[in-house]
Amino acid sequence: MTAVTTSPAEAPTLRRSLRPRGLVWTMLCLHRAALLFWTLLVAVAAGALLWAWGPGTSGVWTEYRTMRCAFPGQNTSCDYRGDAYLAFDLATSLGGLIITVVPFLVAVWAGGALIARELETGTAELAWTQSVSPARWLVAKLAVPAVLIASGTVLLTLLHRLMWPSDRELLRWLGWHWYDEVAFRGNGPVAVAHALLGLAVGVLVGLIVRRSLPALGISLVSLLALHFVLAMARPYLWPSVTLTNKEEFSVFSGMPVSAGGITSTGAHVPNPCAGEGPGCLPQHRIVGFYVDYHPSSHFWPLQIMETGVVLALAALAVLASFRLLNRHTGDAA
Repeated sequence: MTAVTTSPAEAPTLRRSLRPRGLVWTMLCLHRAALLFWTLLVAVAAGALLWAWGPGTSGVWTEYRTMRCAFPGQNTSCDYRGDAYLAFDLATSLGGLIITVVPFLVAVWAGGALIARELETGTAELAWTQSVSPARWLVAKLAVPAVLIASGTVLLTLLHRLMWPSDRELLRWLGWHWYDEVAFRGNGPVAVAHALLGLAVGVLVGLIVRRSLPALGISLVSLLALHFVLAMARPYLWPSVTLTNKEEFSVFSGMPVSAGGITSTGAHVPNPCAGEGPGCLPQHRIVGFYVDYHPSSHFWPLQIMETGVVLALAALAVLASFRLLNRHTGDAA
């Protein structure tokens, strides 16, 4: 038998075959600065969340007990501003903030640099003459960033969930709630869906505007508007729980939805007095009070519903992008 050897001439060929080629390699080379920035951003957020999960949580627990905050009742010796608390709050705020702003950064980059700048400078048209159809060009522009953005955001959400305290007493001391914007985004798949929506919106705006600076600003404003609408609609994506009381508003723990009075006919009237005097309740025939809210058990239903809505909007934006590109180029491939 004879040993199979690789000649020196074959070795460079083998190495070249392992390297990405075509549109993927072009994308990575052209936007290597953005890729480096994204890697650095994920590394900073991951480091902050890992520190908060390990030494940060241990330090907070020690400080919590040392300041006698763990004892029942009102404790005047409990100081909420210890060094461990402040360090933990800084690390978790940094990690959560990065997760929250990722969709906006992606939208700005996708609209200004990924699409509009290449259309503005003519780089896209040059690529279309090099055996690359406009449809394939757009697929690469969407697929490569989507994989990188989704993988990084998934990592950060997993670390955020790992860091999130499971002890209700510690959560109460920290003043955290599962339905707060940063907590809700950072603890589930909603963060990934919003990041992909930012990419889809930025690409669509870039194709419409075709100029880098206007596309940058319009992408940001568009995503901010979508973010505001989705945040307002979130409490209504899943049926809420209702508590009623004839004497006063019921005490509840969860995401508030609405509250108001109950009339003699059983109708629910939000804010029945609307700034009127204390004698307004009999005038409006209010005989009780109600509170609509979401308990912590509604976290995953709300996550799934919002994720579905956001991904549907992203899919519509992608479809509109392909239709718009096909209209401009006449390329159906």
